[in-house]
Amino acid sequence: MAAPCVKHGPKFSSALSLKIIAECGTTKARTCKMTLPHSVVRTPVFMPVGTQGTMKGLTSLQLNELGCQLILGNTYHLGMRPGPELMDKAGGLHKFMDWDRSLLTDSGGFQMVSLVELSEVTEEGVRFQSPYTKEELMLTPEKSIEIQNSIGADIIMQLDDVVHSLTTGPRVEEAMHRSIRWLDRCIKANKRPEKQNLFAIVQGGLDLELRTYCVKEMVERDTPGYAIGGLSGGEEKDHFWRMVTLSTDYLPKDKPRYCMGVGYAVDLVVCSALGVDMFDCVFPTRTARFGSALIDSGQLNLKSQAYNCDFRPIDEKCRCFTCRNHSRAYLHCIIQEAVSAQLISIHNIAFQMGLMERIQESIAEQRFPEFIRSFMQTVYPDKKYPTWVQESLASVNVSLET
Repeated sequence: MAAPCVKHGPKFSSALSLKIIAECGTTKARTCKMTLPHSVVRTPVFMPVGTQGTMKGLTSLQLNELGCQLILGNTYHLGMRPGPELMDKAGGLHKFMDWDRSLLTDSGGFQMVSLVELSEVTEEGVRFQSPYTKEELMLTPEKSIEIQNSIGADIIMQLDDVVHSLTTGPRVEEAMHRSIRWLDRCIKANKRPEKQNLFAIVQGGLDLELRTYCVKEMVERDTPGYAIGGLSGGEEKDHFWRMVTLSTDYLPKDKPRYCMGVGYAVDLVVCSALGVDMFDCVFPTRTARFGSALIDSGQLNLKSQAYNCDFRPIDEKCRCFTCRNHSRAYLHCIIQEAVSAQLISIHNIAFQMGLMERIQESIAEQRFPEFIRSFMQTVYPDKKYPTWVQESLASVNVSLET
């Protein structure tokens, strides 16, 4: 296997510290305190996605009240609108959106997959067609970091060469090597390493050998944290969990581990057991806009007539604004109104935050395996657990059979 063109960049100081509070005695799970320039974040953590500097339908104050310490924005979209020049004038995205807690920005690499008909990848970077103006733009590793430096996020991501998770053949290896080379360029381009933490992104598709090679190369660069990328794109769950656990096996214990694009409750529990610290996904707010509310056993489709006279809150145990003040019947009645998406989004983010708190507490109290079993029994009351769930948990010594 060919080596990357450039060896690892220089060591640099980090604006991130990670203190492990407790480790599960059975699985690979741990709960940590991650200190960033704008807030202290308890892990495992779920990060709601505010692609363009806003969570659709929610204010920064509402996110604050929901207990969010770390949210995500997207460099591709923010780089085109409002753009880095305005970000510089505003003093960064924190001030621009009135958010005093931590931010993470994705690099724009994912748009290689999601907007593939608008993009072309070369060694220089990615040539995009703007969905706003239709003009062609070149996003290089250097330009991605320049934009992220203007945005001012606490955690910034390297530009990586992203291919769809179902891609096979030489393109996967090409993308993996290019991602390593682009990481070196991103490290060199970062002008604010003392304030912004650059994370490497492990690629390699569903190939065990490529993933192993890539994670070892990325660890050599000694970045403040590491992401597991190139998954959650429709691949079989059996492949997904094996790539996750392989990555956490090689990633250093003293750095945060971020599995990109993961937001379903079962996935969050399983990946926490496999040693992941950070997650993000648009799922909670996107599904809210379709009238679906999250609960432990799955989802409530509030468009259904079944809730027409149901005067219970979405979740009687939830203390969010929506559950304290509104019934399922009310939400069903206003489901076509814009405010319903806001109210359900508030609950869905509260659900994600609450789930992560329960995971954190169970790890700290050395009862995480028991939590896993109880949670999975709620999701699958007939105990017909998916094979991938059983096998992934068995790999970290948790049996769902009691």
